[in-house]
Amino acid sequence: MILLADGLAWSAIYLIIGLGLVLIFSVTRVIFVPFGSIAVFSALSLGAMETGQLPAMINLIGVFVAVALIMELMSIARQRAWSRAPRALLCWLVMPLLPCLLAAWATGQDSEALKVVAAILLAVPLGPLIERVALRPVAHASVLALLIVSLVLDLILAGLGLLWFGPEGLRTKAALNGSIAVSSNLVINYQTLLTIAVALALALLFYVGLQRTRMGKVLHATASNPTGARLVGIRPAFTATIAHSIAALLAGIVGVLVSPVATIYYDSGLILTLKAFVAAIIGGLVSYPLTALGALLVGVAESYASFWNSGLKDAIVFGLLIPILVIRSGLVVHHEEESEE
Repeated sequence: MILLADGLAWSAIYLIIGLGLVLIFSVTRVIFVPFGSIAVFSALSLGAMETGQLPAMINLIGVFVAVALIMELMSIARQRAWSRAPRALLCWLVMPLLPCLLAAWATGQDSEALKVVAAILLAVPLGPLIERVALRPVAHASVLALLIVSLVLDLILAGLGLLWFGPEGLRTKAALNGSIAVSSNLVINYQTLLTIAVALALALLFYVGLQRTRMGKVLHATASNPTGARLVGIRPAFTATIAHSIAALLAGIVGVLVSPVATIYYDSGLILTLKAFVAAIIGGLVSYPLTALGALLVGVAESYASFWNSGLKDAIVFGLLIPILVIRSGLVVHHEEESEE
């Protein structure tokens, strides 16, 4: 029961990451490897604010803001569409810097809740900024090429994380202290219950948002039929920005949830993304319910594997990919990838 409770907590983490991976892949065909790095940077930013230091994530956002703004203004100059300049300044300069100002102000405050909110919001600009700088210029490339770009981008972010955050690991304060005794042998921390509750709430919100809201239908339409979405006036760049913004918000939530229960380093994000990717593969990178089932399988398997043989736990988790891919290859009808002009 203790291992099961721990596995459910990690399943909740992998569920949130899996939701973001499936959302971005279904809309843009990008396997968003930097998701875990954004979550790690959010956790490290929270740790910095708890010690009274300005989070180094502000520097990272500043670099991406400068590059994105230059690229956008160059595009406007080539097309001579100067009427778009105010909107570009608002989207790629003002809005990304607002969370930075909030984080700088929250650093000097005593409220832990304010710092948590600031750390989550600080992650949001990174998603669309990364998409604008590195992924949008190659948006029409093959899935394999997009995967290579995404992986290289994650390695670059890890290097910048080492430069600005340093090699030291940290843990942040728990959002909820205390525990509850379920039985004489099982005690569950409130932080674990909070993680599971947040994951379930986000999964429900995803379902309602994609099925009932206008923005959800726009994202669903783009994921279902990109060509048809263009024909009815849905801009792929707009949906990509929205998808990356939502995913970055999820990454920020993951960062503040996982940092109280595990020591976070600058390069911890890749392993989180890869394990959640196993869960997303179970859902075929398109199905949210199957992704949730995959996250449950991965989290529980990792928990029991770490007890049986901690040295092989990662091998056991990633080994799940082999039977999963074999089963899916036998059940799924294969189609040739259609090239887009």
